[in-house]
Amino acid sequence: MHAQHDRHRGWNPFWAALGAALLVLVPLVAAFCSDSAALFTGMACGKHKLSPLVSPHKTVEGAVGGLVGGMLGMVIFRIVFYFCTLVPLHIGWCVVIGLAGALMGELGDLSFSVIKRQVGIKDYGRLLPGHGGVLDRFDSVLFAAPMIWMIVCTVQL
Repeated sequence: MHAQHDRHRGWNPFWAALGAALLVLVPLVAAFCSDSAALFTGMACGKHKLSPLVSPHKTVEGAVGGLVGGMLGMVIFRIVFYFCTLVPLHIGWCVVIGLAGALMGELGDLSFSVIKRQVGIKDYGRLLPGHGGVLDRFDSVLFAAPMIWMIVCTVQL
């Protein structure tokens, strides 16, 4: 127990680097948890189409599940971050970041769906069969990351 408290007595480059490396994962956690929760919630409960002309399989229920998934993912990330670094992140800001990342992720996903519709393609590639390509995995991150960066730079986690 004493060794854990030694980490907070002075600046230690290892723990600082670990914390910084883990914070790089924040947009990925928010977006991927949101995407996964939206998919499973939509498959289980989806009845109302979100935007049938843009993305016919997305549902309102899936979108709401994605928002909850983004927030829940960030709460879980907060717990893992604390166990790895002993630095407590503010739970409220983690929930806000999860919500913002999920909202922007869904906007990114829909935006890239519009582009695919306009170009007339179904998937961005074949590297990940059944997933729509690598860009389909990261379209939400491309929109979520700048918003999360603005929040992280504005507030103290």
